[in-house]
Amino acid sequence: MTSVDDCYRAAIGAGTDPSGTPWAELEPAVLAGRRTSMKWTRFPGALPMFVAEMDFPVAPEIRHALIERIEASDTGYLDTPGPLAPAFADFARDRWGWEVPHDFVHLATDVATGVVEALRALRPSGGRIAVPTPVYPGFFEMLVEVPFEVVEVPLADLPGGPRLDLPALEALFAGDPGIDALLISNPHNPHGIVHARAELEELARIAAAHDVLVVSDEIHAPLTHRGAEFVPFAPLAAAAGALAVTTTSASKGWNLAGVKCAVIVAANARANELLRRLPPETTTRASILGLHANVAAFRDARAWLDRTVAQSEANLRLLEALVAERLDGVRVARSEAGYLAWLDLRGAGLGDDPRGRILAEAGVALNDGRSFGRGGAGHARINLACAPDTIVEAVDRIARVQGEGTAARRR
Repeated sequence: MTSVDDCYRAAIGAGTDPSGTPWAELEPAVLAGRRTSMKWTRFPGALPMFVAEMDFPVAPEIRHALIERIEASDTGYLDTPGPLAPAFADFARDRWGWEVPHDFVHLATDVATGVVEALRALRPSGGRIAVPTPVYPGFFEMLVEVPFEVVEVPLADLPGGPRLDLPALEALFAGDPGIDALLISNPHNPHGIVHARAELEELARIAAAHDVLVVSDEIHAPLTHRGAEFVPFAPLAAAAGALAVTTTSASKGWNLAGVKCAVIVAANARANELLRRLPPETTTRASILGLHANVAAFRDARAWLDRTVAQSEANLRLLEALVAERLDGVRVARSEAGYLAWLDLRGAGLGDDPRGRILAEAGVALNDGRSFGRGGAGHARINLACAPDTIVEAVDRIARVQGEGTAARRR
C-alpha cells in the first residue's frame, strides 16, 4: 500500500477543494460557525462525519443559478419538471449512455419521497418488499409510510467482496407468498459497490419473470469513481420487460441535500403510464430553487463534479493508508463510488457499540452500522467529503481511544 505521507500529499493536492476553497477554510471549527444543518448541530464539538453532506462549498455554477432565481423572486410552485427533464436526460446520455425520454421524468420533493410515491403509484396494494442489507438507514424509515412488509436480504459475502445475493432474491421472488417489490441502492450505500452489468441484467430477468417491481435509488451514481462503470438499471429493466423506476437527484453529487428536488424516472412506457397516477402534490412540493440547482448541476457543473470524484478517491486512499498504519483490527470496505466509507470495527477492541464509544471518547460522529439492517452490527460509516486534515484528525482520535483501551487491559 502507498505510504500515509504519499496519500496525504495526494489528498492535499494544490491545497484547495473542488471549488478552489483553501483547506484551512474548511476546518470543522470554522464551518461550525457558518453552517446550520444537522451535520453541524446534532453533535456539538465533535468531528461531524456521519450525515452525507459535503464540507465542500457548492459549485459556483449552482450558486449563481440560485442567486439569479432569488433576484428574480422566482420562488413559486412547480407544475412540471420543465428544464430539469432535458438537463437530466443529457447528463444520463453523456455519462451512462442512457437515453431517457423527457416525458419519462417526473418530479418529487426528494429521493425518499420518490421511493414512497413510486411504490404507492405502482404497487398501491403494498405487499412484501425485499431490501438488500446492510443499506442506507433511510430505506427503513421511508418504508414505514407504505403498506409493505420489509424482507431484508443480506448481501452475499463473496471472495471479491459483498455483492447482491441473486440466488436468495430469486428464491424469495418465486416463493409463497413471494415478493411484490424490490428496493435497491445503486451504487450501494454504504459499501460504495457499483453493481456489475451482468448482475443487474440477471436481476432484471428474474424481476420480470416474477412481476416484481424494482425501485432503484441511484442518487450516488454521479459520484462513481474513475475506472468503475456505473450501469443504470432502467434500460436493462426495459429490455427484460421488468416493471421499474429510478429515483435520483443531484443532491449527493453536488452537495444539495436541503434544496429538495428529485426525479422519478420510468424505465418503460408501462411504468410511465402508472407514474401518471402520482398525486399533483408530488410535483408542487418540490422546490423551484431545488429544480434550478439540479439543472445547473447536471448541465453546467460537471467539471466540479469530476474534481469532487477525484478528491473523494484521494481521501479514500488516505483513509485506507491511515487505518492500515494506525488502527488495529479495522478494515475499510473497497469502494467504487461516493465519498462514504464503510468501516468494519468488529476486530478493533471497541466493544459491542464501537460507534458509540468513538463518539463518547474520541469526539468523532459516525453512522452506527446497526441502523443499516442485517449485517451492519459492529460497523460504522464515515463521511470523507472534507479536508484531508479532518480525516487525519479523526483517525488519530480513534487510535488514541484504541491505545487507551489496550493500556487499560494490560494494567
